[in-house]
Amino acid sequence: MENQIENVLVFATNIATENDKQKISNILDGNTEIQQWTLDLEDIDRVLRIVSDTLSEEQIIKLLDNKNFNCSALE
Repeated sequence: MENQIENVLVFATNIATENDKQKISNILDGNTEIQQWTLDLEDIDRVLRIVSDTLSEEQIIKLLDNKNFNCSALE
């Protein structure tokens, strides 16, 4: 069995409420290239973590930008 290294992308966002989270959940859940995602609304940076072996940071930023949310990659 081959070990796969998960590619975790981490972003700071301006997603502030559960309602905002619901708006993006439809997009993220519907994207077959996203294995898993989490959003920490308690963190000051509203940290979004996405596990994907194929998507780039730029593609995720564009997905959120299309829903009028700010998103920037964290190191």
